[in-house]
Amino acid sequence: MSDPTPPKRSPMTPLANLIFASRWLQLPLYLGLIVAQAVYVIHFLVELLHLVEAAFGSTTALQALVTSIGYKTAAPITTLNETVIMLVVLALIDVVMISNLLIMVIVGGYETFVSRLHLEGHRDQPEWLSHVNASVLKVKLAMSIIGISSIHLLKTFINADNYTDRVLIAQTAIHIAFLLSAMAIAYTDKLMSSAASSKQPH
Repeated sequence: MSDPTPPKRSPMTPLANLIFASRWLQLPLYLGLIVAQAVYVIHFLVELLHLVEAAFGSTTALQALVTSIGYKTAAPITTLNETVIMLVVLALIDVVMISNLLIMVIVGGYETFVSRLHLEGHRDQPEWLSHVNASVLKVKLAMSIIGISSIHLLKTFINADNYTDRVLIAQTAIHIAFLLSAMAIAYTDKLMSSAASSKQPH
């Protein structure tokens, strides 16, 4: 019959306590990312307001949108057209995806590297957070970066007339590099998980 009493933990040395407590130095970094998240929310709402105002005929809002997305054309833009709408919507999706990336870094990073959030049993606990660790977080961040890169590449191709061939080729090459990097990270994580599983006693 096994002893249910857990083994006593040996006291930590002052140096070990100091080193372990140093993880709290990351707290201002995560708080700063929360501020950056708020800035993205404000930017999203401003762009959305300009889009709605432009839809109702505001030329000032339309020009603000055109300037924001970097859209240029030989003919002056006096009304909201499909290309401008598409570029603005892609820009809004881009903000949302970057915001999702921030949430993963803030919540997942704090949970992994600083302290537990004790969300077990909470009805709003994210599904991905229940099994997050440094390896899983790395793969999810890589996939999010690919999604953001895809949106930027799509925006560039829609607005291709305002970019040189060199820029188009460079952005495509960067996106492919992101894809290959994510595949390498996922494959490495799979190898490490398989190695860890094989070492466990059966």
